[in-house]
Amino acid sequence: MQISKEVKTGILVLLGILLFIFGFNYLKGENLLSNSRTFYTVYDNVEGLTASTPVTINGLIVGKVVEINFNNDDSGKLLVKLLIDTDFQFSKNSKAELYETGLIGGKAIAIVPVFDNAEIAKNESYLAGTVKAGLSELVNQKLTPLQEKLVTMLDSADKLLVNMNDVFDANTKANLRGSIAGFNERILEFKKTTQSLNILLASDNSKLNKSLAHVENITSNLSKVSDSIADANFSKTLKSLESTLQNFDKIVAGLEKGEGSMGKLLKDEALYNNLKGTTKEMEELLRDIKLHPKRYFRILSKKEIPYTEDTK
Repeated sequence: MQISKEVKTGILVLLGILLFIFGFNYLKGENLLSNSRTFYTVYDNVEGLTASTPVTINGLIVGKVVEINFNNDDSGKLLVKLLIDTDFQFSKNSKAELYETGLIGGKAIAIVPVFDNAEIAKNESYLAGTVKAGLSELVNQKLTPLQEKLVTMLDSADKLLVNMNDVFDANTKANLRGSIAGFNERILEFKKTTQSLNILLASDNSKLNKSLAHVENITSNLSKVSDSIADANFSKTLKSLESTLQNFDKIVAGLEKGEGSMGKLLKDEALYNNLKGTTKEMEELLRDIKLHPKRYFRILSKKEIPYTEDTK
């Protein structure tokens, strides 16, 4: 049976169309001959995510991102189409997690499977989209407060410098320079004094050693004197002092009793009255001599009568 040219042409055209469709889908990442499954997920921002980005499960590449478009709900969110080339089954409650692949900012999607005995995720179903904080985001989260504090600190430092400029006017700066210069001069003088002292100590080292030797000898002598004082017998001195005090007590007691001349002088009232009267008469005689001196000069002008002892 011969096949006409028209049939052959039709078959070739049909095969060409099929090959075109297969090749187009293959270039898009879809293999019509495999058991691939398609899943969808939605994100607010997919910066760094591109078509053909790998999709992994537990680190194993099981598919890729096929298409990224805006969602049709006018929310501005992005619809991501995933093609999974594996029969691995997971729950419909599994999540599609967007994460950073490295420091250069690339992103990929990892399906986080959930095994909660719920319904298995089917082809063309939606998975909840989550975003894992990457290194750059964590750094931004840490640096943002630090940046704010740094800005505040720089602002305070700027105000401090302005206030310091206001305080340190031309006169203050000149005075400060003069003070520093004077301080440097004092340091130089102290250095010269220290050098002179070192030279003096070096030249008089022998004299200083002799002085220290004399001090040591004096200290030794004082130690010997203190030892001799410590070894002295004070008991005899104390006994003698005690005996003297006892004798003094006896004398005082005798005076109190009127014994002896001193005791009688202290205790005899008649003797005391006689002495008092004699003293009074002596005062009257001296007063009379002052009042009538001529009377006594007349007596003194007479011839001296020799003294003769009365004999009976």
